[in-house]
Amino acid sequence: MVKVENKTDLFDRIAWNIVIPVILLALVGLYSIYFAAIDDPSHMGSPIKAVVMQGLWYIISLAIVVFVMQFDADQLLRIAPYIYGFGIILLIAVLFFYNRSVAGDTGAKSWFKLGPISFQPSEVMKPAFILMLARVVHEHNQKFAHTIKNDWLLIGKMAGWLLPIAILLKLQNDFGTMLVFIAIVGGVALVSGISWKIIAPMFAAVFVLAAVVIFMVTTPGGQAFLSHFFQAYQFKRIMSWLNPATDTSKGAYQLWQSMQAIGSGQLFGNGFGKLSVYVPVRGSDMVYSVIGESFGFVGSVAVILLYLYLIIQMVKITFDTRNAFYSYVSTGVIMMILFHVFENVGMSIDLLPLTGIPLPFISQGGSALIGNMIGIGMILSMKFHNRDYMFSQAGDF
Repeated sequence: MVKVENKTDLFDRIAWNIVIPVILLALVGLYSIYFAAIDDPSHMGSPIKAVVMQGLWYIISLAIVVFVMQFDADQLLRIAPYIYGFGIILLIAVLFFYNRSVAGDTGAKSWFKLGPISFQPSEVMKPAFILMLARVVHEHNQKFAHTIKNDWLLIGKMAGWLLPIAILLKLQNDFGTMLVFIAIVGGVALVSGISWKIIAPMFAAVFVLAAVVIFMVTTPGGQAFLSHFFQAYQFKRIMSWLNPATDTSKGAYQLWQSMQAIGSGQLFGNGFGKLSVYVPVRGSDMVYSVIGESFGFVGSVAVILLYLYLIIQMVKITFDTRNAFYSYVSTGVIMMILFHVFENVGMSIDLLPLTGIPLPFISQGGSALIGNMIGIGMILSMKFHNRDYMFSQAGDF
């Protein structure tokens, strides 16, 4: 690898086109959490406390971003197996030391409880898996030409690294998080060079399988068969999604209230801090309902456009860097954030079934924020070390 002297000023090496939209989303998050706490103090505590706690998570996450962006591509490539291994250890540990209260309420054994702080290790596993997946694809493509046989070999490698995570998440009863990992694999597979003769049928098979599962949930026999793979509450979520108006006081209550809140905002919203519809878990899973009720369709679309701008800037930095390994990392991070946004917004307006997927940089909570910010740190490292890799032979497209 040929390195060139980097004379760029430190300020100019920071990708502000990534940092600024993240800051704006964080401000939207603090606003939403504050007024969600006013609306639901019994679950979230005082508004000031909720905002201060989230602010502390932002500060911790900022320190993590600064730390992560110091690693260049070679260093990230080397540490990927160790980070992945550490994440697997956490996923195993949570099966023994999970939060009994959360497990009793949701059935998911996916949260640690450390005093007043809860932590979900699968959120940290996401960027760790992205790094490992990028390493696997990068090393495979350096050693093998793209043939049908070699492409199937690469798919096998990707599935092999995903399998331990899938098993551990199944034991945790956390199907929603598993969907994020599947989306990451799908995104990286698209840019890995695998032939479309393989990719197209596989993606079609996934959509067909999803449609078959949804149909089976609507039949007693199908539910009996799927009960070996899914929990009862997951069936209720899908049924509530398919017809939320049939059970607005129980299973579909949260979804129905979210739809009512967003609908009440109409075009321009009810105004700053004016929330009149009660929505359970509004600071985290249903935080988009705060935006919709306060700022209406216009404000809701503005937030989505802000995410779109962030993703476009990530793509631009990837192309400017011209490093193959970074491109796989970037794709994984983009798919992680994109799927979170798509699922969270979709479930808030009944386009998708309810899951525990938070809205990136906005929802209340620290573990999801840290996971997403680690991803941002990896993206920022691309520009921060861009001059070092601009003339790299091994990593060029």
